[in-house]
Amino acid sequence: MKFVSSRTILESIKLQLRLGNVSRISSYSTATRNLTTERRSTNPDSNSMRGLFRRITPLGDPTVSIVPLLDQWVQEGRTVEKEQLQLFIKELRSFRRFTHALQISMWMTDKRYLPLTSADVAIRLDLISKVHGLERAENYFNNVAKQLRRFAAYSALLNCYANAKSVEKAEATMQEMSDLGLSPRTPSVYNSMLNLYYQTGNYEKLDSLMREMEEKGIGYDKITCSIRLSAYAAASDVQGIDKIVNLMESNPTVLLDWKIYGTAASGYAKAGFLDKSFQMLKKSEGLISGKSRTEAAKAYHFLITQNATNGQKDEVLRLWEIYKKNVAIYNRGYISVIKSMLKFDDLETAEKIFEDWDSQSLSNDIRIPNFLIGSYCRKGLLHKAESLISKAKLKGEKPNCKTWFYMATGYLKNNQTLEAVEAMKEALVVCRNKWKPSKEHLASSLTFLNNGVENIVGVEKFINLLREKDIISEGLQGKWLNNVQNGKLNFDELGKFYSDALIDDAEAPSAPEADKDDSVKEQETC
Repeated sequence: MKFVSSRTILESIKLQLRLGNVSRISSYSTATRNLTTERRSTNPDSNSMRGLFRRITPLGDPTVSIVPLLDQWVQEGRTVEKEQLQLFIKELRSFRRFTHALQISMWMTDKRYLPLTSADVAIRLDLISKVHGLERAENYFNNVAKQLRRFAAYSALLNCYANAKSVEKAEATMQEMSDLGLSPRTPSVYNSMLNLYYQTGNYEKLDSLMREMEEKGIGYDKITCSIRLSAYAAASDVQGIDKIVNLMESNPTVLLDWKIYGTAASGYAKAGFLDKSFQMLKKSEGLISGKSRTEAAKAYHFLITQNATNGQKDEVLRLWEIYKKNVAIYNRGYISVIKSMLKFDDLETAEKIFEDWDSQSLSNDIRIPNFLIGSYCRKGLLHKAESLISKAKLKGEKPNCKTWFYMATGYLKNNQTLEAVEAMKEALVVCRNKWKPSKEHLASSLTFLNNGVENIVGVEKFINLLREKDIISEGLQGKWLNNVQNGKLNFDELGKFYSDALIDDAEAPSAPEADKDDSVKEQETC
């Protein structure tokens, strides 16, 4: 039996509620079907497609096909309406259930023989790219009937290339659109290209494209300005940031939000203009009111972290108090403030906030105790770190590679080599990504094992574990094993074959992501 996460269940409930609202709204969209649709939407056992929603939404596992449910629905003699299926697809996409959305799209034509519009093609193209990759999406586009390859379909293809950071193909598609007389007259497609240039660091092309928009009389929208602002911030171009902020503030058609000022604040801070950064953070804070809980929480996370980076401890604590009063706080909120306090080396306050989190009975999250464990190990307070690990285990929190890496670091600094090696082994066993221990830790562990009781057997096991976790190459594994067996264990060439891990919990906050353009989503209403 497959395990279904609580997040999947919650998303299914939300999706059912949203889809139920969509069904009720669409009941009144066509006068001729008013009474019939209304009757069906209020009776869950009737022929209403709302019942199909209820069958589909609990299936959050993308490996489980929903096609049998769709087939069964028809076999039961129930009707299907293209308009409702399109709403299904739209809502499933909004919850990132791309596989199931694509299955409905394909079922529409493969089983129901419903004709596609150019907008349907655009949506399917986007879904194929997300589910099966860019090559399959290209093949689909090339086999679509020419009469369906209109603006929406080309825009979707360009968006696929932009998401894949394929600059040449995106530019070629943009040129083909122009040659076919499909040049965009709104900012949406331009924003896809602008964001591509920003993501790939092609700032000259970004500026050139914005000039082209001006020449063609295509006005900037908030997304256009946000992308340009993000580029200026990334380049620490203070004059550029000033220019865009002033442009947006003076344009009544651009709706400013906390992310805009947050991006400017990050850019100013990166350039060393902390006073300007502080002003932007204040403006950002002033735009939180009225936002949803999720959006407000994101804003407070950013503001707390950025103020900590700027050295504003009092601001961090002030924002934390406001956050607690106005928004329900979950793990991510505690992470942002505990990290921030540790940046100021205020272990006492961090411990108090941790105790508050510990008393809230929130979901287990080893990342939160990890921050204190790392701090304890750096300060040589190993008994506190060990105690916190034991307490976390009792609560059902499983130590991860960072937990054990911190412990290995602490033990090594305290000359407890045996404990350091054991902690390093634990880190390697539980690591699931391409994390790598530092050369210092690796060399110390191997040297200790080579000189210890386990001797060659212990070293070989450790080296094989490094290869199993893809931390060293097969060639390096063979070379080291050969050296061990010949009594020539030497790490002089370690730097030639091996890269250090970068484990840093004090990184600067990234600027809030600019709202990305999704030309396909816009075309759904066409």
